[in-house]
Amino acid sequence: MHSARHRHTSRRVTRREVLGRLAAGIVVPSIVAPSALGAGRLAPPSERIVVGLIGIGAMGQGHLAHLLKYDDVQVAAVCDVDRWRRENAQRNVEQTYAARAGDASFRGCSAYNDFRELLGRVDIDAVLIATGDRWHAVVTVMAAQAGKDIYCEKPVSLTVREAQAMIAAVERYGRVFQGGFQQRSTPEFHRACQLVQQGAIGKVELVYVTFPGTNGDVELPPEPVPDGLDWDLWLGPAPYRPYNQRFHPYGKPPRVVPWDFCRDFGGGNLTSNAVHSFDIVQWALGMDDSGPVEVIPPETGQVPLLTYKYTGDVMLHVAPWRLDPQKHHIPKGWDPNTAISAFGAVYVGQHGWIHVGRQGFLTAYPADILKQEDRSLARTHSVHDHHRDWLDCIRSRGRTASTVQSAARSTIVAHLGCIAHWTGRALRWDPQKMELTDDQQASRWLWRPIREPWTL
Repeated sequence: MHSARHRHTSRRVTRREVLGRLAAGIVVPSIVAPSALGAGRLAPPSERIVVGLIGIGAMGQGHLAHLLKYDDVQVAAVCDVDRWRRENAQRNVEQTYAARAGDASFRGCSAYNDFRELLGRVDIDAVLIATGDRWHAVVTVMAAQAGKDIYCEKPVSLTVREAQAMIAAVERYGRVFQGGFQQRSTPEFHRACQLVQQGAIGKVELVYVTFPGTNGDVELPPEPVPDGLDWDLWLGPAPYRPYNQRFHPYGKPPRVVPWDFCRDFGGGNLTSNAVHSFDIVQWALGMDDSGPVEVIPPETGQVPLLTYKYTGDVMLHVAPWRLDPQKHHIPKGWDPNTAISAFGAVYVGQHGWIHVGRQGFLTAYPADILKQEDRSLARTHSVHDHHRDWLDCIRSRGRTASTVQSAARSTIVAHLGCIAHWTGRALRWDPQKMELTDDQQASRWLWRPIREPWTL
């Protein structure tokens, strides 16, 4: 799609350039006619952002539902290695647009098995990546090379080095990137982080988050690959493993990340869940371009909980759902029967604490901390508008709520926790060099070999 909104972007690549960059792929363009979505309330074709979705599992289906609500978005392609999922998504798109256009015969959404075909389409402006973690870096880098703006689900990488490669590619090709850390677009988290940064609880001394634990290496018995599943492409850059339905139940997805119990594909609780909390801790502490300096796992016997140390003597603890007075520091005014909010955080300072969670949950001690006026709340988006922020930034070429730098840094916090658990060692981390200090064994986990023919 070509329009005035692209005049201040970097030069758009030609089809020949896309083909050169995606030489391993097969490009089959399918251009939707300008009049295809001609319902009156839609934006003119020249002003629509044409989007392709890559990965249509539980999260991908949720993203698709949101994008179909926007009148200035045209979902032109969906991609998944699971035939049921891609055909179901294609049908959903076409039925939605058919109803909107008043034309039951409408067709205009292509369905792909191989994401390289989708990236090869020069009419697609942006892609939303909701694959498993193992694919995030490779698809992001190739999408940036193809001139696409990018939304990538969390955690944005499988390893630290992949996160660095994503930062480099997005910055090199001048792409707009939104990480899937939607709490950055939610009022209660805005308010909590602003209050912490404004000194409402004094100097921060410690932070509690929950969802502890990582995963391990597993061996499952081989099972027949379901008809309609491209298992080799599902694995992609990950080591080869025989198919087992626990990794990927064919068809309608039963839950968000059924495969995260396996180390080849993710980091368990820390990367699938706690990473949301790490993101708002990084944000509140002003660490979007930095991170912790030390990570100590309980396996060392030095601490009861996975513990991160930040400069300024700030401690971050990954706790169970409730704090145990026999094991954990209980802040003044805190009821030990209180559960730490899922995906939230408890910021503890010299003069009190702030506890934030989803769906408007926000409490504090002393309670009058929350009486401070915060006019900026009127300018924040709800969690459902994280996509809107991305779309608006595609037009303006502005800064997204979850930039590639902040999203990568928050993901790296989760990776460091996994490495500490897996090695059973206390780690010293240089957040500027993105290197572990004097630990070659642990440093091996910063990168994992990528299965051919995939590269970064």
